[in-house]
Amino acid sequence: MDARRKRDRARVDAAKRALGERGPVWWTDGDPDWNRHLAKNTPYADWWAAQMPPGTTR
Repeated sequence: MDARRKRDRARVDAAKRALGERGPVWWTDGDPDWNRHLAKNTPYADWWAAQMPPGTTR
């Protein structure tokens, strides 16, 4: 990987960590991190299904 791409990816990673999108969870209530799970496989499955227009599938 060239140096510029490596630098840019490091900057993106740093920004995502600062925003709480990567790294350890920032909440303290003990709830699990559902990131990187399909919505249909989480406690939000019913909510996610309700977001689809009638007659559509995913």
